[in-house]
Amino acid sequence: MSTTRKSASKTATSTKTATKKSTTRKKIAIDMDKAPKLLIVESPAKIKTISKFLGKDFKIMSTFGHVRDLPERKLGITRDEKTHAIELQYVTISDKKDVVASICKEASKCGEVFLASDPDREGEIIAWHIGEEIKKVFHDADKIYRITFNEITEPAIKEAMQHKTKVDIDKVNAQQARRILDRWVGYEVSPILWKKIAKGLSAGRVQSVALMLVCTREEEILNFKPEESWTVHAIFTLSDGSTVHAELFKISKKAAKLGTKEDADDVISQLAKAAYAVGQITDKKRAKSPLPPFMTSTLQQDAFNKLGFSVEKTMSVAQRLYEGVPLSKKDEPEALITYMRTDSLRISDTAMKAVRDYVKEEYGKEYLPKTSNQYAKKGAQDAHEAIRPINIEYTPQKIGKLLKPDEAKLYDLIWKRFVACQMTPAEYFQRQVLIEGGKFTFKANGSTLIFDGFLKVYMDEDEETEKAVKIPKDIAENMPLKIGNVAGKQHFTQPPPRYSEATLVKELEKQGIGRPSTYAATLSTIQKRQYVNKDNKRFSPTELGKEVNSMLTKNLPDIINVTFTAKMEEDLDKIAQGDADRDKVLNEFYVEFKKDLVAFGGNEVAKKALSTDLKCPTCEKPLVIRFGRAGQFAGCSGFPECKFTSNVTKNEDGTFALRQDEGPSLEELGACPQCGKPLTKRMGRFGPFVSCSGYPDCKYIHQDALKMPCPLDGGKVTKRRWRGGSFWGCANYPTCKFAIFGAVEETPCPKCKSPYLMVQKAKDGSGKLACPNKECGYSKVIEEDSKG
Repeated sequence: MSTTRKSASKTATSTKTATKKSTTRKKIAIDMDKAPKLLIVESPAKIKTISKFLGKDFKIMSTFGHVRDLPERKLGITRDEKTHAIELQYVTISDKKDVVASICKEASKCGEVFLASDPDREGEIIAWHIGEEIKKVFHDADKIYRITFNEITEPAIKEAMQHKTKVDIDKVNAQQARRILDRWVGYEVSPILWKKIAKGLSAGRVQSVALMLVCTREEEILNFKPEESWTVHAIFTLSDGSTVHAELFKISKKAAKLGTKEDADDVISQLAKAAYAVGQITDKKRAKSPLPPFMTSTLQQDAFNKLGFSVEKTMSVAQRLYEGVPLSKKDEPEALITYMRTDSLRISDTAMKAVRDYVKEEYGKEYLPKTSNQYAKKGAQDAHEAIRPINIEYTPQKIGKLLKPDEAKLYDLIWKRFVACQMTPAEYFQRQVLIEGGKFTFKANGSTLIFDGFLKVYMDEDEETEKAVKIPKDIAENMPLKIGNVAGKQHFTQPPPRYSEATLVKELEKQGIGRPSTYAATLSTIQKRQYVNKDNKRFSPTELGKEVNSMLTKNLPDIINVTFTAKMEEDLDKIAQGDADRDKVLNEFYVEFKKDLVAFGGNEVAKKALSTDLKCPTCEKPLVIRFGRAGQFAGCSGFPECKFTSNVTKNEDGTFALRQDEGPSLEELGACPQCGKPLTKRMGRFGPFVSCSGYPDCKYIHQDALKMPCPLDGGKVTKRRWRGGSFWGCANYPTCKFAIFGAVEETPCPKCKSPYLMVQKAKDGSGKLACPNKECGYSKVIEEDSKG
């Protein structure tokens, strides 16, 4: 048995699973001829779509994503110090116990089970997990099959049924390896960051490298020194009065390099003395080929650039298009695109024929290349096709009005890119004219689109943006010209731009960091951890992000770097392909990681604080910048003797200033109803709040409350805050779980006497008051003086 197969066998047989401690369910003897079949998918949104294609013999259920995972509050990974064998301790996710029980109950009554989770590594591990649970109650493990399909259509699903197989243990190994690596880095490194910077921080094998890229780019921008240069432009007139604009190209046969205004002025003063004539004219045609169909990263980039969609939003909308949306019939959703997590550019033969037939019929044979355009990406897993529309006849014009606005926009982008990728190149006529005069040579370039080709359908982001110079048709070599208006133009070299979501994804992909399924989560994490800010849709590191990056790259240089992370992605691919052993790859990583980790964690220092030039207004000691759950703040270096803190802002020159937030004074806030001391405004992890200034002796916290009592038990209804915002809830929670999500107006409903009305705002700023009682249905437009 090969090393790889040993790893695969070990994964399936020796992985510890906490759920095995549960009571083994009794296997039921069933009549195979009459038994139904069970098909299990990840998302419940697929059930309606798939149910149209399968008969009454099939029961379709959903796992609602992952059903098992490593435990939340401990590492869940053991590594034998002698044998170096690695085992995982899986537990059933707390809110999935009923889901697992329901699926197992149904499986025990079925003759065959088909595991149809998504066709990627995450989908493979989900299939393996639920399959392991089903085996405990199922009559015959050989009747548990794995099927995959790239599109949710009847032919694709029936084709998958004809090629049923078993769970791919190599893919399971690869997913487990990624999970172990991420756990080791996250669970081993994060606590050190808590100790040295602030609680609640996190490190990650991919997210930390993404942060490093943002920080490195910021350093490049700060250290950038612009260089000045000048160009000279002139307008030349032909004998018939027509003109041509040209730029100074050469001086004495050498490239015209003008560094200062003085250089440009000196040249300009000499230009009028020369006699000018048309020199060499060069004509040529240029072809511009269409871009390949979308894969995950390019879809994310184009949706950001053209539609303004975040990476997370793009994937969410694409997921709906893949799983199925209702078109003509509300209860019959139809899948519109193929699987949206892919790094492949492959197109199936069926789809290729369909799109070529469409192009020929719709646009004409001159738009159809003689042979199909083929695309490939080096290093692609190629497990799926490229992202494309399932039915090319479903044009954006036909179904756009049946979709939600965001769905219609993204579908339009996918459809057009796919059609364009199988069209002929666009053709341009280009003319270059040199103008000679003494030692000076000017150059004019003109470009004309003579055949639109694929541009008839899809305009790519890199299409020419410069203004084309109009060159007279009758211009000829040796034709005399008269120089007219001459002007110099100043230029400065520009620093590299900050990363946007699109360009950061592009850089991660270019460097081989992460995979299609990880980009959205990576970008989301570095924002949620407050490691980066987003200004004008571009990332800049926060002070916290800079400190975390500095600490990680300094202490874990072998782990937090581009080369290592890219190589690890390659190793994970090899594990998935059966060409590398899971535990061998992991152990090679762990040996070096542990050395750096011991040195990093053993260096006992006080929590990181940035020095400032500010003085504490209470005791005159220097203020320092510290990091807490709510972000950075200024605190006295004399803590704990002096407890002064303040919000802080950073000036453009890099210095800090105390921020005096507008708010009520202590007198305006009033006295604490419990101890009589003044109330004060504080900043917490969910935003500002008012509490007693006598804390910690008095722990009173002010809560906004509605006048009306709780309609369920008569308790006080108070405003509460959580990560997602705020809501109104009964003060007697958890005994009473009454809650109102949204703004309210305490006006009784004139129709059903409900004690309050809900405030509903539309995107255009208009709004209405609506009764929360759905059976009532009362609503009215909000007047200008209404309270929200």
